[in-house]
Amino acid sequence: MTIWDDRILEIIREEESGTSTELAKRDEIHIAQSTVSRRLQKLGEHDLLRPLGNGVYVLTDEGEAYLEEKYDAERERYINGGGSSDGENGADAADGPGINS
Repeated sequence: MTIWDDRILEIIREEESGTSTELAKRDEIHIAQSTVSRRLQKLGEHDLLRPLGNGVYVLTDEGEAYLEEKYDAERERYINGGGSSDGENGADAADGPGINS
């Protein structure tokens, strides 16, 4: 995770959705729209955001839990036995490229 990932997630939680264009215009974001777009895709791949189409993303349960420090995005699992509403905890997530890539 990068500091921009945290800001992106916080803004999307606050606004209830977001696009790379909207986010790149925010005073809190100091990276190019293309970088915001890549981060949105990466956050989506790690189930912290869900794409709705047309470049719009919303926060997932895992994204909310991450912001509340109850979800480890690097390991893709809930912390201290917590879990999502569907009962999965992601503990069996395959090792692959991390969220920072």
